[in-house]
Order: sequence, then C-alpha cells, then structure tokens
Amino acid sequence: GLKDVEIRYRQRYLDLIANEEVRRVFEARSRILSSLRRFMDGRGFLEVETPMLQGIPGGATARSFETHHNALALDLYMRIALELHLKRLIVGGFEKVYEIGRIFRNEGISTKHNPEFTMMESQQAYADYNDVMAMVEELVAHVAEDVLGTLRVEYGGEEIDLTPPWRRISLKEVIKEHSGVDYTEYPNRDVLKAKLDGMGVETEPDVSWGKLVDELLSTFVEPKLVQPTFIIDYPLELSPLARPKDEDPTLVERFEGFIGGMEIANCFSELTDPLDQRRRFEEQAAQREGGDEEAGYVDEDFLRALEYGMPPSGGSGVGIDRL
Repeated sequence: GLKDVEIRYRQRYLDLIANEEVRRVFEARSRILSSLRRFMDGRGFLEVETPMLQGIPGGATARSFETHHNALALDLYMRIALELHLKRLIVGGFEKVYEIGRIFRNEGISTKHNPEFTMMESQQAYADYNDVMAMVEELVAHVAEDVLGTLRVEYGGEEIDLTPPWRRISLKEVIKEHSGVDYTEYPNRDVLKAKLDGMGVETEPDVSWGKLVDELLSTFVEPKLVQPTFIIDYPLELSPLARPKDEDPTLVERFEGFIGGMEIANCFSELTDPLDQRRRFEEQAAQREGGDEEAGYVDEDFLRALEYGMPPSGGSGVGIDRL
C-alpha cells in the first residue's frame, strides 16, 4: 500500500486507491452521520442550517477566521460554533433543533484539532444537562450498534465499552484524583500558576485562572479517560454561556464527554438570563482587550433575543470527527 504520510494526506485519492482500510473509514463516517440523523429525527428534533458567515463570532472560546464581503464592504467571520443561532430558534418557538455543520477555528493543528471540523449541536427547550447527558450516551450507543453492530470497540490498543450509563464525576474530583491538585485551594491566577509552574506544566505568562484549570484537565486527566466518562460541574469562569447551579453559583450545569482520551462532547444547561449573559459577555470582551484573542465579544443581537424570552434549555455539542 501507499505508506508516505505526506502523499497520503495531500493526495487522498491515491490513499483511497491503495488502502482499503481508509475507504472503510470514509464509509463508516457516512453511515455514522446517517445514523445520528435518524436518532435525532426519531426524537422529534428538526434539522436546520445556520449562517457560516457572521458579524460577530460566538458560542465558543476560540480564534476565528476573518473574511470580507465585497458588495457590502463588510468584514465578517467564519463561525466558531453553531450555538447562538440555534438558541435564537428556541427563542422563536421551536423546541427541538439540531444542526450538523462545519466549524472553523483559527488555532493550532494536532491529531485532535483541525482548522475546519464537523459538529452536531442541538438545543432542547425544557431540558437540562442531565437530560442531555442521557441523550448523548444513548446517541453514541445507538450509532455504534447501528454502524458496527457492537458497543465494544478497539481503539489505541484498548477495548472501550460504550454501554450506558457512563461514569459521572465532577471536574474538581477528577483533577484531584489524577493530579493531586484541588484547584479550589488556589483561588486566584497567580497562586495557581505558581503551582503549575512547580509541577513543570508550561503555560502562557498572562493565562487566566480558568485556562489554568483547563490545563490541569488536559495535561493530567484527559489522556487517562479511555472508558466513556462525563465530567460535570465546571467553574463559572470556564463556561460563559452555561446556567449556574442553584446550590452553588460558582459552578455551572455543564459536562464534557470523553472517550479514548479525547473530548467528544461539550454540553450544558443554557444561560437564559439576559442580564447575567451581558455581564459575562462584557467580562469576555475585557479579556479580549487585555490580549486574549480567544475571548468573546458582546453580541447585542443575541442579547436582544434573550430579552424577548428563552425557555430553559439543554444544549449539546458532539464532535463528529472525533466520534
């Protein structure tokens, strides 16, 4: 077969001709998308399409690609998430919507990150992150059974069992379990950064407290999450679009799903309070002005939509390429 990696990726048609296994991956991806659509349609979700070109990129913490609209003499951005336009549809009266679409993030490249990738994002009115958690594990199990005929898959030399229910553990507990660090004991950026520096973890000089917590997760925890796991209850600083927990407003109702040492889902109970959302947008904008190019903007149009009224909602984001 064709072995040269550069040729394989730059001339995919030769890769497909020479390597039967690669053809099977392409075919499996197509069947995965079809199965995912059947699952969502069967639950009463409406498939929609939202704008790829946006005046303000939002719905995630990421750097965007910029482009220019000649006829309008207007600078625009390629979308970094689907979320905010799906929420507008919830405001408009639809109760279950989803989109499978291309997303563009102008960041680093690795075996887990591509500048353009595919996401399935959904919004469901009158649901919370517990409902979405159940949906995500059932979705993955359904797709595996449908496409492969089994819930046990081999990946990276490990057998992974996708059978629901998956393990659930809080972010604080899982970071402490694998790194020995209780990040709540380091409540500000400087002391937490000093702790990570002492552990040999390299970080940017002006990194925020929230990104330091995320660095603990990606360095010490993520590679060890081989079996399906939901990490729940993230600090508010890490989640500018998620609803606070009633019993502890320093945390939000958010979870990330991990399989095979990779994050494959990021979901939460949505923030529907326009005043709280404005405050968080303004905090993000201040971070951007301070030099954080991944921080967000104040999206006045989205805030206006929330002011008309958005019901409680549970949102999901599943990375198709990783899945």
